[in-house]
Amino acid sequence: MTTAALPDVFTSLESEVRSYCRSWPAVFDRAQGARIHDTAGRSWLDFFAGAGALNYGHNNPHLKRALLDYLERDGVTHSLDMSTAAKQAFLERFEEVVLRPRGLDYKVQFPGPTGANTVESALKLARKVTGREAVVGFTNAFHGMTLGALAVTGNSMKRAGAGIPLVHATPMPYDNYLGGQTPDFLWFETLLQDSGSGLNKPAAVIVETVQGEGGVNVARPEWLRGLAELCARHEILLIVDDVQMGCGRTGPFFSFEAAGITPDIVCLSKSISGYGLPMALTLFRRDLDLWAPGEHNGTFRGHNPAFVTATAALDFWRDDALEKQTLAAGERIGRALAELAQEYAPLGAEARGAGLIRGLAFDDPGTADRIGAAAFERGLLVETSGPRGEVLKLMPPLTVTTAEIDEGLALLADAVRAVVPKTTAA
Repeated sequence: MTTAALPDVFTSLESEVRSYCRSWPAVFDRAQGARIHDTAGRSWLDFFAGAGALNYGHNNPHLKRALLDYLERDGVTHSLDMSTAAKQAFLERFEEVVLRPRGLDYKVQFPGPTGANTVESALKLARKVTGREAVVGFTNAFHGMTLGALAVTGNSMKRAGAGIPLVHATPMPYDNYLGGQTPDFLWFETLLQDSGSGLNKPAAVIVETVQGEGGVNVARPEWLRGLAELCARHEILLIVDDVQMGCGRTGPFFSFEAAGITPDIVCLSKSISGYGLPMALTLFRRDLDLWAPGEHNGTFRGHNPAFVTATAALDFWRDDALEKQTLAAGERIGRALAELAQEYAPLGAEARGAGLIRGLAFDDPGTADRIGAAAFERGLLVETSGPRGEVLKLMPPLTVTTAEIDEGLALLADAVRAVVPKTTAA
């Protein structure tokens, strides 16, 4: 596929901070389902899905119809945190479809439009409730680009962008970070129990059940259960950052369901609106709701069009059909990646993932980047992740069809073999 040069305005006027557009030199114009098109008429299968913000695909017709109906009747679009019919409908549907069936007695906070907003509110609330400052995060974690979220993020390049010391956060080894050489939480528990360790008792622990940006690192259910038990023993609040892995990405609506744990605080964003509209939720135990009115606020925490599409998106969760479909699709992709990993084992290839978050890692970080570029040329959007960009990351919409999966896997395999010939892999 031949790509044209981007219009000058993107390089002459837009900041150098831009990133995704550097990997995908196209001017995208329209999209539907798992396919996106540019202004020149070329199309790509989208196995990126807005970094997980489009779990139901581009312009899902059910969500689009609800949004257009709302806008056409002059529904309120902006309302800060005023009570609106759109917010009421979302809260009632969310309780009915998500919280009540799972026995989750959470309060719901609308902290602002992004994942970083929900993480910041979770950290602030944990500190307010406990009166403690320290928070424990994990190696290779990613929680957002604002200062509090960056403090519990592992990536050194992103942390350096803060320009100031990032304090009150301590990293601990994520599951299998040490290659199974030590028992789970030996270091963490020892520091908590030793008055000479220098670790202040944390207000909270924040964790991703699957580290997406960190390299598609999947925590074992038993590790997550052990972490929840450790937090309970030491009266530390457990925050699960489900911004990218929630809303069905790993199969169940919440990614922590498979581990059988109940976090004290949950962060949701990305696909909670279902349509790519900015929206975030912070969920927490009722007894933790110690906020004073207006103590944490923001101009865009009442984005009603997002409430409308979020309400419509919850129709996908009235039964377990989407969960089963996601798990089956994930297994299909997982098998194909495992075959590629075996073929390229001499290069350290490794298949990773759960549900419809999948990765193919290589020892040489440049390999994943070159494969991603070759995939783009062939009509497939995939991104890279990991501390060195060494993991090719696949996140198709949950509504992707079997035919689209097979098409995307064929394009990916062709890209891999073009970049890494078999003679090199042998």
